Amino acid sequence: MSAPELRHLRYLLAVAEHGNFTRAAEELHISQPTLSQQIKQLERTLGVQLLDRTGRTVRLTDAGAVYADHARRALRDLATAERAVHDVQDLSRGHLRLGVTPTFTAYLVGPLTAELHTRHPGIGLTLAEMTQDRIEAALLADDLDLGIAFAGTHLPGITPTALFTETLTLVAGASRAQAMPDLLPVRALKDKQLALLSADFATRGHIDDYFTHHRAAPRITVEANSIQALTEIVQRTPLVTVLPDALTHDHPHLRPVPLDPPLPTRTVTLLHREGAYQSAATRAFTDLTHDLVRRRGYTPPR
Repeated sequence: MSAPELRHLRYLLAVAEHGNFTRAAEELHISQPTLSQQIKQLERTLGVQLLDRTGRTVRLTDAGAVYADHARRALRDLATAERAVHDVQDLSRGHLRLGVTPTFTAYLVGPLTAELHTRHPGIGLTLAEMTQDRIEAALLADDLDLGIAFAGTHLPGITPTALFTETLTLVAGASRAQAMPDLLPVRALKDKQLALLSADFATRGHIDDYFTHHRAAPRITVEANSIQALTEIVQRTPLVTVLPDALTHDHPHLRPVPLDPPLPTRTVTLLHREGAYQSAATRAFTDLTHDLVRRRGYTPPR
């Protein structure tokens, strides 16, 4: 009997992911009977049962779990090989898959994309905004080439490279900031109305811990899950917010107002999968990221 084909591997993984033949068939754009037949053909070829179909949810057998693990790695390595074959060293074409945490969309993604387009207009970019844990999982699954996030405890197999130190600060509209002291004591915030990121942002946790530690209890009037919304609100109202000070570099209507004591800093890192193939596009983007960080005067990593 012939050896399993690539479609068999994809079919098995789709069923394992959905736990259901119907949903897997819909994703694969084939009929359910065809999918079931193909999986049975794979099981006959291997001489082992890969799926347990007796419950409400279809599950991998022990043998199926082992086989699926190798199948995922095989498909990932094949995709890497295909990208390597099509990689053009002169950067006349290529593609980069980048994941960033939401904060960086507000002040870093725009300059980086502009720099990439200026230097290497032939390189395409797929950008995904997601949480740090999802970025690291996507890197390990070879769904991303690079990620921009923060230093900390990373998943095994993730390699971080420090880029710069991000400083959180009070941010106010330019006219309102002029009426504030150059260094604002944190206790003075008890009389201020704030607009802050919602609790689903990791940044909000750092802000809340800071206020709790210094026994400051400002009035939080607005919570938003969008940094762009916060910048619009602060520009047009007396409200102030807490965001990275670098964000004010590209927003002339906003001004940073340093707090005393200062808010905690975080190290921004470029993440990649250990041992992953580094395409010409990936290497070029890494170089231009370090160059841009230096040119913009971001605080070096500690």
